[in-house]
Amino acid sequence: MNLYRTTFVVTLFTLLEHALGFVYRIVLSRTLGSEMLGVYQVALTVFAVFLTISSSGLPITLSRIISKHRARGYKRGEHAATSAALCIALAFSVPLTLLLFLLRPQFTRIFSDARCADVFYILLCGLSFTSVYAILRGNFWGNKRFFAYSLIELVEEIVMIGLGVVLLVALGGEASPNKAAIALLCSYLCSFLIAVVCFFARGGRLYSPRGEIKPLLRAALPISAMRTTSSLLSSVISVLFPLAMTSVGYTAAQAMSEYGVVYGMVMPVIAVPCSLLSPIALVLVPELSECFYKKETEKLNVLVERALNAALLIACALIPLFLSVGKDVGIFLFSNAESGTMIAASSLILLPMGVAMISTSMLNSLGCEKQTLLIFLAGSCAMLLSVWLLPPVIGSGALLVGTALDNVITAACSLLLLRKKTGKLRSATYFLRLVLVLAPVAAAGIFLRNALMEWLSYVPAVLLTMAVVMAAEAVLLTLFKLFDFRALLKKFLPAKKRAAGGEPA
Repeated sequence: MNLYRTTFVVTLFTLLEHALGFVYRIVLSRTLGSEMLGVYQVALTVFAVFLTISSSGLPITLSRIISKHRARGYKRGEHAATSAALCIALAFSVPLTLLLFLLRPQFTRIFSDARCADVFYILLCGLSFTSVYAILRGNFWGNKRFFAYSLIELVEEIVMIGLGVVLLVALGGEASPNKAAIALLCSYLCSFLIAVVCFFARGGRLYSPRGEIKPLLRAALPISAMRTTSSLLSSVISVLFPLAMTSVGYTAAQAMSEYGVVYGMVMPVIAVPCSLLSPIALVLVPELSECFYKKETEKLNVLVERALNAALLIACALIPLFLSVGKDVGIFLFSNAESGTMIAASSLILLPMGVAMISTSMLNSLGCEKQTLLIFLAGSCAMLLSVWLLPPVIGSGALLVGTALDNVITAACSLLLLRKKTGKLRSATYFLRLVLVLAPVAAAGIFLRNALMEWLSYVPAVLLTMAVVMAAEAVLLTLFKLFDFRALLKKFLPAKKRAAGGEPA
């Protein structure tokens, strides 16, 4: 299967997974409400810190090391690296779990709301299982077994959503965040079991990790430090933001509700480009690593350019939609007008967020883990300052401003480093052409939406606006040769089918 068709298959799985997750987020927001969603989100954020400590930097590092061994034909090294990663993950996750349960009375004090602690300790039961699963996922990634990787992720999402809907809706009773946590825990256990079976069924072996632990740790620690700091930052924000809000007159419940709106409703929508880009990053990481170790510079530059162009295209194509109907999205999905206003106001964040995500993934695959850590820390400082200083001025908008500054700094610094690493970046002209073509579409979309509201009822006006904007984008992107739908389709079709149709294979 070629790179394009692989990306297409993985993208289909990812889109389905994220679509289901998005629907589940709507269910959570409607059944739990913004305050209980905030409780669930805070607990999930704190749990993410310990999950990050246990395994976060290992999967991508393991995939890169496996790619290096594959390039050199060293099969035993692949098995040894996987064993080393499993040993490291268990060495962190098992003691952490036991220690946190032993110190539960003391640890619970970090939560401003006791309900968060109950949710956290339910999730903590799955820490070791999901850490092991993360390592096996890294093995699949490095060996380019993207179908198994994507399928297990999808099954995990389906189990979480199915059980969550049963517990929160079908069985009746009070809709508590504890039930959502139980559903998530069960999905962790399910993905762990399937991954273990898949690993051994596909010839996976566990060899002595001797000689692989130190190189793996050395490469993984900067990524783990970056992601642990990111999780810690989210945890600090979950504590700092309510304090900053209450200091300017909000009640504790109102502050938690505002946090729930931003992180439970707005951020999942704003993160759509990252959801669309994640399959591209997933397929590219082992490919870039192999090119890097084989010193195939020209192929490396082509892959980097295509990945950046994809990030720019996705973000620029979504911005006109968000600007024109973003206010309505919050009402449709979450029955919350405030979230819609925030979605529309933060539309431009899509661009730096998408570029930051894809460029950081590529830099990590090229062995730049230490540099990406420093870049991340610079962006995080801007985020913290915004959350601490801006609530008196713009309330919960401080979270969005901080997110924007964080991603702008990360994207700019990552692009500079990527240019230094590859020698040149050739996406600037493509970006300018995208802006010139799609900016008028955004303006026309806003005007059309307001005009249609005068003539049609609410729902038809919004749907028609979306349809016109998407159609206009498709026509203009094709007309100005910014995206070739026909050529892309040919990339996905097997060569035999193209040849049978009269085209040269």
